[in-house]
Amino acid sequence: MANNFHQPVLLSDFLKHTECLHPIYNYLDCTFGRGGHAAHVLERNPDAKLYAFDRDLQALEFGNTEFRSHFPKREIEFIHGNFMKDDLPAVGLLDLILADLGVSSPQYDQAERGFSFYHDGPLDMRMDPSVGQTAAEIINEYSEDELIELFKQWGELRSPFRVVRAIVHDRKETPFESTRQLAGLIERVDGWKKKGSHPATKYFMALRLVVNEEIDPLGPALESLVAALRPGGRLCIMTFHSMEDRIVKFKFREMKDLGKIITKKPIQASKEEVHENPRSRTAKLRIFEKATMDEQ
Repeated sequence: MANNFHQPVLLSDFLKHTECLHPIYNYLDCTFGRGGHAAHVLERNPDAKLYAFDRDLQALEFGNTEFRSHFPKREIEFIHGNFMKDDLPAVGLLDLILADLGVSSPQYDQAERGFSFYHDGPLDMRMDPSVGQTAAEIINEYSEDELIELFKQWGELRSPFRVVRAIVHDRKETPFESTRQLAGLIERVDGWKKKGSHPATKYFMALRLVVNEEIDPLGPALESLVAALRPGGRLCIMTFHSMEDRIVKFKFREMKDLGKIITKKPIQASKEEVHENPRSRTAKLRIFEKATMDEQ
């Protein structure tokens, strides 16, 4: 049954490194998406209760209709919110927590969400379209210096100067409103320097991280998630950006007195998985296990 859902990234590795927790009774999925990981956890653990966060109302609608119909007798709670900022469900200690920090495939594939530079749509990028500033507002309103800093810090771009100058020049005549409008400028100014890597990739990622405030709250959120685990429970964090991965790596090290790092090096997708799903090529999975009473 779980195969009926979206096949998520690093699924086999995630399942392999959580088998030791069976039976799982309380599972928190911090970024539900289309329920790919959650479906497999529920299928393997008949008594597991699912608590699932998502900022995307479309994901929650899918969860309350399609997903529930496959698990009609299971205890499932969907929460519209951001696990990094909102209170975790008061359900006692959790056996397993997963946070997949990437953008879901449906979000990329729907042009109207504004995440993709391959599909023409409004320059939005909000995971929750009901709140916050859009990517277009940032591009059109930030000063030249602010845009340079944004792309250098969050996109890890060494030299975004020519692109930013072109943005500031062009927006005087025509404000940026669409993804292809911005991507086309970056293609024209930066050009294709690496085969298979779109020149707008890091620019769009930087905008997405800022629009959705994905970096600053991450460290404190990891502390809260570990606190919510039962002794011996595991926290699994999946990242798709080097900055996010570094935060997870160093925060896990800081919390070593609370447990142990299961993944000395991050787990990455195999060549076979990358071939089948190119979006998995930057995925990294790190796992932290909370100390048991005997280990404390």
